[in-house]
Amino acid sequence: MPQNAHETAVADVEAYLRAQEDKTLLRLITCGSVDDGKSTLLGRLLYDCKLLFEDQLASLQSDSARFGSTGTRELDLALLVDGLAAEREQGITIDVAYRFFTTDKRKFIVADTPGHEQYTRNMATGASTAEVAILLVDARKGMLTQTRRHSYIAALLGIRHLVLAVNKMDLVDWQDGIFDTIAADFKSFAANLGEMQVTCIPVSALTGDNISRPSAAMPWYQGATLLTHLETLNVGDGLGDQPFRMPVQWVNRPNLNFRGFAGSIASGAVQVDDPVVILPSGKTSTIESIATYDGPLTRAQAGQAVTLVLQDEVDVSRGDVIAATTDRPMVADQFAAHIVWMHETPMLPGRTYQLRLGSMAVNAQVTEIKHSVNVDTLERMAAKSLDLNDVAFCNLSVDLAIPFDPYSDNRTMGAFILVDRMHNATVGCGMINFALRRAANIHHHAMTVTQNTRAAAKQQKPCVLWFTGLSGAGKSTIADLVEQRLHDFGHHTMLLDGDNVRFGLNRDLGFSNEDRVENIRRVGEVSKLLVEAGLITLVSFISPFRSERQLARNLLQDDEFFEVFVDAPLAVCEQRDPKGLYKKARAGEIPNFTGIGSDYEPPENPELHLSASVFSAEQLAEQVITLLRNQGIIAAE
Repeated sequence: MPQNAHETAVADVEAYLRAQEDKTLLRLITCGSVDDGKSTLLGRLLYDCKLLFEDQLASLQSDSARFGSTGTRELDLALLVDGLAAEREQGITIDVAYRFFTTDKRKFIVADTPGHEQYTRNMATGASTAEVAILLVDARKGMLTQTRRHSYIAALLGIRHLVLAVNKMDLVDWQDGIFDTIAADFKSFAANLGEMQVTCIPVSALTGDNISRPSAAMPWYQGATLLTHLETLNVGDGLGDQPFRMPVQWVNRPNLNFRGFAGSIASGAVQVDDPVVILPSGKTSTIESIATYDGPLTRAQAGQAVTLVLQDEVDVSRGDVIAATTDRPMVADQFAAHIVWMHETPMLPGRTYQLRLGSMAVNAQVTEIKHSVNVDTLERMAAKSLDLNDVAFCNLSVDLAIPFDPYSDNRTMGAFILVDRMHNATVGCGMINFALRRAANIHHHAMTVTQNTRAAAKQQKPCVLWFTGLSGAGKSTIADLVEQRLHDFGHHTMLLDGDNVRFGLNRDLGFSNEDRVENIRRVGEVSKLLVEAGLITLVSFISPFRSERQLARNLLQDDEFFEVFVDAPLAVCEQRDPKGLYKKARAGEIPNFTGIGSDYEPPENPELHLSASVFSAEQLAEQVITLLRNQGIIAAE
């Protein structure tokens, strides 16, 4: 290549790269009900923007003949983004497909999300980072439940710009009356979604009408095409104008001479010599330097990944937040939030989940469901639990105070997920609204007489023996025998029996899953108080759920809680049936009876496993006494 031609080519490439850097980036999500044409729309955008290589087009022609839903002679543009084999075979989107495309005016990252109700959780994932939602509606069907659900979730997740793309206008003869009716219905619904700007565009993703070129078939529509609207839309995230926030993801300590705190700046800007505060501890310091992979900076802003070095030796850990001292995030252990439930197993108030906000992880409970939301009407409804895809406004409590901002102010600082601690599965996502002030005037009062003092007076080590097992396994009988032996040895004890407690403390509770969770939560708290009183506490409860038994364990120290699994097969328990409960359950007279209408989750690693169908109650009680001796709770013989 001649030198001049080479220099010209290099200059052209550099100019192109500079032009790309100067373009703004818009994050989109396509959503809507099943088969409304989301993937076809995205495929059309990629095709019209000439972002497909010849081999991609050749592959698309082949795949269209094999999998396509448009006929073998036409390209099925949906196959460009429906990458999973299961999606191609069913003609639906299952996973979230992220695609990049660009025009002369703007760069785009678009998330093509599932329309099926089963995969609503994937839609919420895609919406969490989007600035604009393209909501597709099939012109033949109009608004459906999933249309309303997706628009409501988009509003909850902070999307303030929504494009209602009324698709498949070619299948309704391009009638303006159908478009006008759907647009009016949606705008009436969207009026209750808060500050959301709605733009309605009639399109045909299959033919390309009003996608990147005006439609000759719809001269009655005088607005912009979809692509023109997206190119000119001003969203302005404003992150740079917000107060400085940086969640710490990693303590960077490569050697003894360097200690920095790495993370991505969530909002605002920071520079050397700025005063900062570390939350939740409240310690303050000053920025000494800002390190990056490409070298030191004097100033960094939202979106940049940096390592901050402080002038003072203050304690900073992963999950802490470094923030501006003049405008700090809130710190609280109770707050109100919207929750989108994403799992087939219902959410139960009082059950412990792990809450992850940024890089921080704490234990959390939903203390109250204020109301759930009917996504069809946006009506508020009472609820005791949340099922898959339910949306609700709830109060939550966490075991440690955490720093946060309301989600409406800062997505990064106000968004969290809930994780099932037993299976490590993400079961819900949430958006924090505000801190609860109801406990602000309550403080722990230091007592002169402590647990150790009370235990010393009784000359014993307090603990909880938690007997769990099916009804009829022999829990109460064994616990009673153990307490008799301990009393004979001169120890101070208290036995909490499942039936007896329901005559008083828990008389207001039934046997639904929600009430069973609350039943164990209360008993766990009472057990903790009895241990603080210096007593050896015996608890005899079916306690069918592992998560609630784990909750009771977490209230105490590791050496204060002993799970005793009284294991008897269901057939043996039914044969014994001392209270006639199994017979009634089999007859349908007792719904949700453990082992019949409700599951029992056996312990995975109990401190003691008693084979109640093999040994007598006396022999099993002696095994418990042996455990207590081995653990140093009572003296050895």
